[in-house]
Amino acid sequence: MKKKINQSLFKTDLQRLEEISSLLDSSELDLEEAISLYEEGIQLSQKCLKTLTEAELKVNELKSKIDLTTDDNF
Repeated sequence: MKKKINQSLFKTDLQRLEEISSLLDSSELDLEEAISLYEEGIQLSQKCLKTLTEAELKVNELKSKIDLTTDDNF
């Protein structure tokens, strides 16, 4: 069974990444907080990258199917 990409979860993760980035840009965090946020950001960025890679593979797969269908018509 093909895995469905959860667009809502991806959007939430991306928004959290933006929030973490803003928080890390501020100098109001102590070192422990900054490290914790940085770790969370790394995990979220890896998760988002995986989702984007899966989406890219799906698009390429669909494109290949369209190309094969188009080639059969010529």
